Amino acid sequence: MSMITASAWVPRGAAAIFPTKYEIDEDEIARISELAKLQLEDAREGLKAAKNGESDAMEVEDFSLERVNPVNLSRSKGEIDDDLNEYDLDHYDSDPVDENGDPLAMFGNTSSLAYYKSSADDPYITLKDGDDEDEKEELQVLATDNMIVAAKVEDEVAHLEIYVYEDEADNLYVHHDVMLPAIPLCVEWLDVPVGKSADNLDSKGNYVAVGTFDPDIEIWDLDTVDSLYPDAILGQSGQASQSQNSHEKKKKRKKSKKANDSYHVDAILSLAINRQHRNLLASTSADSTVKLWDLTTEECAQSYSYHTDKVCSAAWNVHETTVLLTGSYDRTVIAADMRAPNTKVPKWQVESDVETVMWNPHDANYFFITSESGLVYYHDLRMAPPTPEASRAVWKLQAHDDAVSSFDVNTVIPGFLVTGSNDKEVKLWNVQATGPSMVVSRNIGVGKVFTTKFAPDPEVAFRLAVGGSKGALQIWDTSTNAAIRAAFSSRVAPVQGDLEEKLIGLDDDSSDSHEEIKPSEENGENQGGWESMNDD
Repeated sequence: MSMITASAWVPRGAAAIFPTKYEIDEDEIARISELAKLQLEDAREGLKAAKNGESDAMEVEDFSLERVNPVNLSRSKGEIDDDLNEYDLDHYDSDPVDENGDPLAMFGNTSSLAYYKSSADDPYITLKDGDDEDEKEELQVLATDNMIVAAKVEDEVAHLEIYVYEDEADNLYVHHDVMLPAIPLCVEWLDVPVGKSADNLDSKGNYVAVGTFDPDIEIWDLDTVDSLYPDAILGQSGQASQSQNSHEKKKKRKKSKKANDSYHVDAILSLAINRQHRNLLASTSADSTVKLWDLTTEECAQSYSYHTDKVCSAAWNVHETTVLLTGSYDRTVIAADMRAPNTKVPKWQVESDVETVMWNPHDANYFFITSESGLVYYHDLRMAPPTPEASRAVWKLQAHDDAVSSFDVNTVIPGFLVTGSNDKEVKLWNVQATGPSMVVSRNIGVGKVFTTKFAPDPEVAFRLAVGGSKGALQIWDTSTNAAIRAAFSSRVAPVQGDLEEKLIGLDDDSSDSHEEIKPSEENGENQGGWESMNDD
């Protein structure tokens, strides 16, 4: 199994020209040791509870020793005691000690190891500085390059793949990757330093927040290669690692499934960073709550319970910067001012489960909703209905026969939309005053489409990253499509003669990375069937 579940572009110039290699110093050793110790203590508590039959302590339903090993219960006490004595099982989980009687830790005694200030002085290092320079050059990211972060699952291994896209060379390659503890569901690029690098909020950084099936949010530094642990964890694990009181840590480590105001207790389904208030990150979860995180303190600042089912999508308004749009499987969408959690909020209802919500970046009064039934709705914030059942869209579009699993609005080119679906089709739309019309539809070979993202920079505004169930990331240069060039002629430079349509993927020995896309549908005026909701 291989799939790409989510992706995010990094703007040009945001990445460090020369990313740094991960280095372990004494502070990092202490931080990692604390995280590892918490995980080990969790395992020990679970084992102790299992041995004592304390199912309530583990908060696992219907748990008992009979389910673990019913054979042991039929043996006599003497037989069990013989095993304990023979293998010293009474002390098998005790901390090991060295010859001096000091406990051994995962990174114990590293401070006493001898090392050379310069690797050139170390007789055991055979790779000299010339090799380091070659490696440094290989890791270089130019100011004209874009990074792309893809959340990937491959053979049951979850990780982030960080690509570099060189537009002038039509080249895409994997720069480095990051291992994850669970299947990733969403990613969000951050430009604010977090965790150990958060010295100055006004400074810039290059980070990514990752939401997975676990209820914690991990934040990784994209400018550091070969990192072992995230720079910050938002959630119960992060709070436990920051706590200094052992009793408090022990209390927090008990995994509660009950929704609360401090952290999520189920999968993280979406993330949204506030680009104006850069320290605020919104998250939505399968626990039906929306949470607002302060990245300076790495703690939950506020929790909201506007929905009654899984909350799958969130987006900040670009002008009313404290207004957050959220969509849920309860088939409602809410626009709430995060400063006033107790006030009544406007609510819209749709005909099936919500997939994505997104503001129109060119007019902050309007927003889009995509649904499981393949519909795209376009609503006016100022026309909030008196009741959710009275919701009336400006227009709605039957974009696909299956769920609209991915959606994006081009932030540079007004009216340029993309939808992707489980039907394996990627469709590009032109929205004008008269309504939306389909420009082109393509099956570009990624399988079921899970993510479609336009590049954020004006120089590459027509580049579209697409990923799906086949685990391949493709960059589609939509400006090379004749129908797109005709629909957005004022935005593309004229060319002489025929222009070959470009689809750029990873270099492969068996095939060319630049593929010619076979036509599926083009110039599909009003394809998919949109209807205006303004007419009675």
